[in-house]
Amino acid sequence: IHDAELIELVWGDDLRDEGIVVETLDGADNLAEVVRAFGPRSGRRLGILLDHLVDGSKEHRIAAGVDHPDVLVTGHPYVDIWAAVKPKVVGIDAWPDIPKGQPWKEGVCAALGVDASNTGAFWKQLRNKVHTYADLEPPLVGAVEQLIDFVTEPG
Repeated sequence: IHDAELIELVWGDDLRDEGIVVETLDGADNLAEVVRAFGPRSGRRLGILLDHLVDGSKEHRIAAGVDHPDVLVTGHPYVDIWAAVKPKVVGIDAWPDIPKGQPWKEGVCAALGVDASNTGAFWKQLRNKVHTYADLEPPLVGAVEQLIDFVTEPG
C-alpha cells in the first residue's frame, strides 16, 4: 500500500493524464497470477514495480519468471519503499541498518526512537514530507519513469 501511495503522491496527476492506474500488488509472491489476471496484450501493457529487485533476491527470481512482451517488471534496490525516500527529507543522515531477519519497518522505527508498534503513523509522517520526485532516491525515480514510458508506448 505504501508503494502505491507514494507513486500516486508524486506521479498521480501525470499518471491520470496518461490513463494509468496504480494498484497494489500485495507482494511479489503472486506475480504470475497477477499478470494472468490482468491479461496483458498489445495496447494493454502492464508495468510492475518491485521492492528489493537485486540480483539473487527472491524478488529477482520471481521477476525473471515473467516473460511477456507486454509486461515490464522493474524495481529498486531498497528493502522497502520507505528507504527510497532520501534520508535528508526525514532529517536523518542515513536510514538505519536493520539486521537481516528483523522486521525492517519496526527496526527503523525503533532505531529512530519512534513507536515501533505503529509503523502506519510513521509512514504517514514520512509520506507527508515527500513533495516531488526530488525527495526520492534516483533508483526509484528511474524505475517509475521506465514503467511509465513502457505502458504509454504505442503497442
